[in-house]
Amino acid sequence: MTILTQEQTKRICDRVLSLSKADECSVTVNGSRQGNIRFARNAVSTAGLAEDTNIAVQVAFGKRQGVATINEFDDKSLEKAVRRAEDLARLAPENPEFMPAVAKQNYRASETFNKKTAAIDPEYRAQAAAYAIEACRKNKLVAAGFFTDSTSFTSVGNSNGVYGHQDETGLDFTCTVRTEDGRGSGWVKRTATDAARFDPREAADVAIEKALRSVDAKALEPGRYTVILEPAATSDLIGFMLSGFDARQTDEGRSFLSKKGGASRLGDKLFDSQVNIWADPWNPDVPVLPWDTQNLIARERMDIIKDGKVNALNYSQYWAKKKGVKPTATPGNIIMAGTDKSTLDLIASTKKGILVTRTWYIRMVDPQSVLLTGLTRDGTFYIENGKIKYPIKNFRFNESPVTMLNNIEEIGKPVIIGGDEAPFQMAIPPMKVRDFNFTSLSDAV
Repeated sequence: MTILTQEQTKRICDRVLSLSKADECSVTVNGSRQGNIRFARNAVSTAGLAEDTNIAVQVAFGKRQGVATINEFDDKSLEKAVRRAEDLARLAPENPEFMPAVAKQNYRASETFNKKTAAIDPEYRAQAAAYAIEACRKNKLVAAGFFTDSTSFTSVGNSNGVYGHQDETGLDFTCTVRTEDGRGSGWVKRTATDAARFDPREAADVAIEKALRSVDAKALEPGRYTVILEPAATSDLIGFMLSGFDARQTDEGRSFLSKKGGASRLGDKLFDSQVNIWADPWNPDVPVLPWDTQNLIARERMDIIKDGKVNALNYSQYWAKKKGVKPTATPGNIIMAGTDKSTLDLIASTKKGILVTRTWYIRMVDPQSVLLTGLTRDGTFYIENGKIKYPIKNFRFNESPVTMLNNIEEIGKPVIIGGDEAPFQMAIPPMKVRDFNFTSLSDAV
């Protein structure tokens, strides 16, 4: 059984800390149970359940650090891990940016656990795959997808009295649907902490509809267009941009928020006034652990962009000490304010434009402006007089999310986006943006 109780992990943490002879010691205990089912060409290809637990022990002698991990919990194994970490620390060179373990923190629990998600079994996974497969067979389409669910726990502690324990659940579903001749493609992604908020039929239907509608795509000249970007199309772009909200990068001139002479754009209005982005570990849609997993600093709500203005930068312990300010925890989620409008509402108000389902293969072109390049895929459509008129071939784009968030015309209702494609758990709305820069055509569907 991989899911340990708080009482069990507290006992393990206390034992590890009591064994250490180092100047300081930190310990992380975590475990997970992850189920999955994968399907392709309208048939299940793999299914399984993986369980794992491990302990990571980090110690320091002065500025020398060592880390050891182990997946056994008896006293002999725990002592072995502690001694191994101490031996490595004694051999390690001094870290010039070493920061001591944080003082005791107040971790306010977040609702990261859901019983219904934790109860997902093989039958549930099979049914999630079965609907997509059966529906595609009926429509002479071909489905491929991956469903995963997880139940996990994390406990942290250190020699300064820090201790935290929290259980988590989550599920993730992606499905790509193609026409048998390969001329049409649709895609969908769903992420949730609570299984009650996931409907496999609704998800598969979205991908099926896009695949059917994307056949016989027409070529449209590259150029600048009004676009409606679905949340999956913007999540990666915004993630690239938010990585620049680091105080050290900014002060050292390596961020788009840097100014000449070492100043920053903190407080400057760089985006449309509709843009409000924040992090909040207690958000009910995308709850995350109430501590930073790297340094155990307690997370707080952080308003990153407020009414279009740069409102906060992230300060590591080292850089905060250097600058004489309070360190901040790295965000675990990103929430962007929206409205009650659906994607269909945004389409209905568009005279001429392009609907983009998703973007992929995104690469940085210029860090100083966050200019990115990438491709659209799995459903790109031309809009005219408030309706989708016909499918169009995919584009390569060269665009900066900074420019994109300056050219917003309308914002819709936020949707949860998470998993491998996004650097954070996100709640991101669809948005209508003017002058989005498409530079060339792509023949891939």
